[in-house]
Amino acid sequence: MKKNMGSADRIIRVILAALVVLLYFTNIISGTTAIILLALAAVFVLTSLISVCPLYLPFGLSTLRKKLNG
Repeated sequence: MKKNMGSADRIIRVILAALVVLLYFTNIISGTTAIILLALAAVFVLTSLISVCPLYLPFGLSTLRKKLNG
């Protein structure tokens, strides 16, 4: 798969995932909400690691900066 996530996008996703985990372990979120948000956080971390967001693909979106030749 071709990468379609830039650095800022990846960093924001990791920060959001860390925030969800922090909220879970401090018991601010719990129950079904916590399960859903933790699953979303796991997806954010995974997509950040591989630099590909499957939701961007059908729409042709990319936050990856183009490299200049020369």
